[in-house]
Order: sequence, then structure tokens, then C-alpha cells
Amino acid sequence: MVLSKRQLFLSLTATSTVTSIAVLPTPVLSQTDGVASGVQMNVWQGIFLGFVQGATEFLPISSTAHLKVVPVALGWGDPGVAFTAVIQLGSIAAILWYFWGLLMEVITGAGKAIARSDYQDNNFRIALGIIIGTLPIVCLGLLIKQFFSQFYDQNLQSMGAIAIASIFMALLMGLAEKIGDRKRNFNQLGMNDGILMGLAQALALVPGSSRSGSTLTGGLLIGLERETAARFSFLLGIPAITLAGLVELKDLLTTGFGDTGIATLIAGVISSAIFSYLAIDWLLRFLQTRSIWVFVWYRLIFGLVILGAIGTQLLNNS
Repeated sequence: MVLSKRQLFLSLTATSTVTSIAVLPTPVLSQTDGVASGVQMNVWQGIFLGFVQGATEFLPISSTAHLKVVPVALGWGDPGVAFTAVIQLGSIAAILWYFWGLLMEVITGAGKAIARSDYQDNNFRIALGIIIGTLPIVCLGLLIKQFFSQFYDQNLQSMGAIAIASIFMALLMGLAEKIGDRKRNFNQLGMNDGILMGLAQALALVPGSSRSGSTLTGGLLIGLERETAARFSFLLGIPAITLAGLVELKDLLTTGFGDTGIATLIAGVISSAIFSYLAIDWLLRFLQTRSIWVFVWYRLIFGLVILGAIGTQLLNNS
């Protein structure tokens, strides 16, 4: 029997989860710096975190939040910003794999439009929108890294901040789903859409906001269909996620892998690529017929559970 992509996604999810939990000690809700107490980051953990990255990068629920909260809840500790950024390269591979045909159509179409000075061509407008839409998150990201990195690390990456960001974005997503008219499709995209969604994408610099969540919200607020907003969000994310992953990979190669071995990192990237591809396919199919309310409620519950765990001291606010 041939499995559909959805069946394969669910079976791989279950297998990865059960296997990882079975072979690793998981003292719930304990926390250490980088890895679980007495447990180094190993290949199975890398595969599982790759699954977490892939399954949440393109769903509007924040991969950054889940990559921090889930391993801490399992007693493994925070894998660190560098590790989580590098395994995002697997997600980039998945986007390129899934959208290669569309990406080549946009690039070649934009090139032909420039050659004939047709600046109203749809492919040219989409390509220019992606380029301009990438600038806000890149510029703000560099500004934070150069001048506000200490404040960012100490205040915005705490569990409490992630919970609040998750709840806040849930409310914005609910508002967008409620008031968005959802009339425009992919062929009606323009440069202004890239600018506006690029500004929305910059919200993803706040951990817990979700890049796909903020751009999907922005797309709905400017009148795009749900699937169109998600599809353009994925294309818009290619430069930003690639740059973030490459910068952190450079830093990791310079400082060394520490407790995270190269085999673990590779396993995480491969796992991330597989689950990212399946998540992209599932979400696009889902949004053809469904609303985003399930993600709104999930984010609300996720944020409230974290705040509850902090309030009862089951989870450290760090």
C-alpha cells in the first residue's frame, strides 16, 4: 500500500516521537544549559528536534518557541540558538524542493520582464516583492545582533516572553481570520504585498511570534486568500531563513560544536528537511478548505500552559 504524504507525515511523526522518548531519559520540565543533565545531545535527539523544527517552521505556531520549550520539557535542556538556526537549513532545502518549479518560473519570468522592460509583469512584481520584503527582517536582525543582543537574549528569549508572544500573535491571527476578505489569489500579488508582508515577517524576530504566523496574518489582513498568503509566505521566507542559518553555521564552525556533534547536526538537518516538506504540503492542502482557527486556539493554549507552568514553578522563566 502506498502512503499519502499526510499518512507518511503522521507515521513518521509518531515513529520519531515514540523512538526518541523510548531511548532517552526524560525528566520532565527540568532545565540545564544546552543539554539535559547527564545527557549529551545525541543523534536521536537531533532527529527528534529536526522533526520539531520541520513540523513547526511552516505551521503558524513558531518553531523557535517549540525548539526551546519541547526539549526543556523533556529534560534535555535548551539546544541553543546556533543549533536551532542551523537545522533550519533543512527547512530551506524543503522549500526549494517543494517550490523549485514555481521559484524558477518567477526568476526566469522576472529576468525576461527586465529584458523587455515590462515592469508590470506578475513574476517581476513577485520577485521584487520578495527582495524588498526581506529587507525589514534582515536590517532589524543585524541591528539587534550588533547593538541589542544582550537585551534580546536576556528579555525576549525567556519562557515568559515566548508565552506572551504566542498569545499576542494568536489574537492577531484571530483578528485577521475574522476581518480578512480573502479575495486575491497568487496571480494578483504585487510589490506592495511584498513590502507589507515583509514588515509583518519582521515580527518573527520576537521568539514565539512565528515567521509563518506573522506573514500569514499579514497576508490575510491585506486581502489574500489563505493558501496564497501561505504560499507567498514560504517564498518570502527563503532569503531570511537561509541567511539566519548560514550566519549561525559560520559562528558554529568558528567556535566548535561543543556537546553537539556533527552527526547530530546532520541528523537534525535531514530530519528537518523531511518533516518541513511534509508540513508545507499538508498546510497548503489544509488552507484550501479550512480556516486558521485551529492554530489560533493552539497558540492560545500553548502560551497559557507555559505561563501556568512558570507560575507553578514547574518551568523556569529563563
